[in-house]
Amino acid sequence: MIKTNVMRLLDAAKIEYEVLEYPVDENDLSGESIARKTGKDHTQVFKTLVFRGEKNGFGVCCIPVCDELELKKVAKAFGEKKVEMIHVKDLLKTTGYIRGGCSPIGMKKQFKTVIDETAILFDKIYVSAGIRGAMIGVDPNVLAEYINAEFVDVTI
Repeated sequence: MIKTNVMRLLDAAKIEYEVLEYPVDENDLSGESIARKTGKDHTQVFKTLVFRGEKNGFGVCCIPVCDELELKKVAKAFGEKKVEMIHVKDLLKTTGYIRGGCSPIGMKKQFKTVIDETAILFDKIYVSAGIRGAMIGVDPNVLAEYINAEFVDVTI
């Protein structure tokens, strides 16, 4: 496994993490599929979603792969009247990551981020390592502190 930028950043910050690799299926990039392939509970594997608000610009939410965002809760958490998900074609230029490899760590710019509050139920949650085929397991409290995120209920 090559070191990703996510791993280099965590190493530099002296943050402990676990790397899990999985086979990539371009036709199925779903988080639930990745949870199955790695043998991790789908409530512990988190996807990284990016949206745009009318007032404050871009924001990031990390939620369990089995859940859906509740956009009204997201808007409230980010001080917006309305938010909408960015189009997948805009993901790379906005974050530096592609679909299936978007991590809350090491985006082109540090956006305000929330992690769904269920993360605190676990000693470790899994997020993308910045490429398809790898994710990292990290203590959710350490992750939140590192990326300056808050724990908020943002799911349906």
